Amino acid sequence: MDLRQGQCEACRKNAPRATPEERSLWIQQLPHWSVAQEQGVDHLVRVFTFANFTQALEFTLRVGRMADQQGHHPAILTEWGKVTVRWWTHILAGLHRNDYICAAKTELLYE
Repeated sequence: MDLRQGQCEACRKNAPRATPEERSLWIQQLPHWSVAQEQGVDHLVRVFTFANFTQALEFTLRVGRMADQQGHHPAILTEWGKVTVRWWTHILAGLHRNDYICAAKTELLYE
């Protein structure tokens, strides 16, 4: 599956988390992303760099608009010259296919 072409689905409490096999396959499409734990919950994380705050803020807004269109929302930290984006599925306290799709779409916004 090409993550960049995927669409997020409504997430339910009983939706399946991404399996180890899926995670291994999908992370290969996201070479600049890593999986990090925060309070015991896996997140997809990437830091994007920019020449200044204005560029970082504009990127943040593009990610926010895309997230709203997908109905799936990340944690975004905007700082001077960098933006940290974290995707995970709150209701599952872990990673779902939606997180990988949105990470791939975030990557496209940066290119």
